Amino acid sequence: MSSIDRSQSVGGTRTYEVRTYGCQMNVHDSERLSGLLEDAGYVRAPEGADGDADVVVFNTCAVRENADNKLYGNLGHLAPKKASRPGMQIAVGGCLAQKDRDTIVKRAPWVDVVFGTHNIGKLPVLLERARVQEEAQVEIAESLEAFPSTLPTRRESAYAAWVSISVGCNNTCTFCIVPALRGKEKDRRPGDILAEVEALVAEGVSEITLLGQNVNAYGSDIGDREAFSKLLRACGNIDGLERVRFTSPHPRDFTDDVIAAMAETPNAMPQLHMPLQSGSDPVLKAMRRSYRQERYLGIIEKVRAAIPHAAITTDIIVGFPGETEADFEQTLHVVREARFAQAFTFQYSKRPGTPAAEMENQIPKAVVQERYERLVALQEEISWDENKKQVGRTLELMVAEGEGRKDGATHRLSGRAPDNRLVHFTKPDQEVRPGDVVTVEITYAAPHHLLAEGAVLDVRRTRAGDAWEKRNTAEQARPAGVLLGLPKIGVPEPQPAVASGCGCD
Repeated sequence: MSSIDRSQSVGGTRTYEVRTYGCQMNVHDSERLSGLLEDAGYVRAPEGADGDADVVVFNTCAVRENADNKLYGNLGHLAPKKASRPGMQIAVGGCLAQKDRDTIVKRAPWVDVVFGTHNIGKLPVLLERARVQEEAQVEIAESLEAFPSTLPTRRESAYAAWVSISVGCNNTCTFCIVPALRGKEKDRRPGDILAEVEALVAEGVSEITLLGQNVNAYGSDIGDREAFSKLLRACGNIDGLERVRFTSPHPRDFTDDVIAAMAETPNAMPQLHMPLQSGSDPVLKAMRRSYRQERYLGIIEKVRAAIPHAAITTDIIVGFPGETEADFEQTLHVVREARFAQAFTFQYSKRPGTPAAEMENQIPKAVVQERYERLVALQEEISWDENKKQVGRTLELMVAEGEGRKDGATHRLSGRAPDNRLVHFTKPDQEVRPGDVVTVEITYAAPHHLLAEGAVLDVRRTRAGDAWEKRNTAEQARPAGVLLGLPKIGVPEPQPAVASGCGCD
């Protein structure tokens, strides 16, 4: 493997592609992997390169039953490309790499680098070592070497950003393997978090999403049970920061001080993603979820009392081992009572290495499918009813990029309301950029989006829009072959869909 092979290089510089699977933590880790590679002199491959980059990095997830099959299928697809292109390298990182370690190289000997969740900062060094030594490098750290936010980052959005406040998880949910792969919770110092937020705002970012495996457990590692609510309030004092979100909280740690901070902090958005997983107390106990139905519904009631227009979303697992029809009916009961704006529903699948995978009374696929369809039908009805309540309201939207698949054909743009609902609106005559804010009146509701079909009532050009314009201009000025525009995977606006990826909250 010669270090001078540049068959797919751009202007003499090696190109890279990062493929991301799994939860929002992996998405943010991929931003860091991109930043590390660009800091080391690589440039991003053209969009749609499909494995034609000089370096292809897989940032993997291990929480799905077929996660390894998906990885090895993708690696097999790249094997002939690599064989025909001397100098091409393949790296595998993330949760599956942390879990499988040497197995990856045994099953796919054409892989050059395997690294774990705790040492993503080593990727450029491992790639160079593999190139020089001409043999695979497998390096899995057992504990966190440095908090990832200290690493270079290529953020995928100029106007919205993830900010990690902790890594790891102290829970022992029987369906989740993440704690074994991410380790125990480790919190960042509040001053470091706020310094990062302030730096982002200075660059033009106007929306941040605080990120943690169990984000509202923040403080357990530093001995302050109210640290998360204090952090929310501190974000409210940062000039230029218009929107603050967080994902994903755990009902166990959702205390009254957090609800008060959400209600009383002006830039804390009226939106909450609160994983339920099951409405049945016996199933919750089998899952080792440290709350019960009454506690969960009590949180929802308190949030609605303090923030009447809050949109609440959730995650639900159908068909957990031992789930009876009566248990499932309790889940439907909670869905009816909570009236979620949206629910991310999953059919239970075994996660290798988790206690639930070895439990008796695994539910037949046909039963799980039938229950799943009933749940989806109920939630679709509720989502549509809840969205219809938005018709006639006047909302401020932050204009988003790449969220309206039909925007070009319909002469519309798309944006996110304060409660994170997706709204497609009529394109105004004046220029509107991602990150700018528009005021619209909602005229129509569908189960998963809203429409504002009238004229835009107001357009507010923002520093975030300026930042997007500056960045987009710079991207277009790069040499041919370098990625133009901003990929969708890292933009925080649609975060409930991403946040539900692990199903581990």
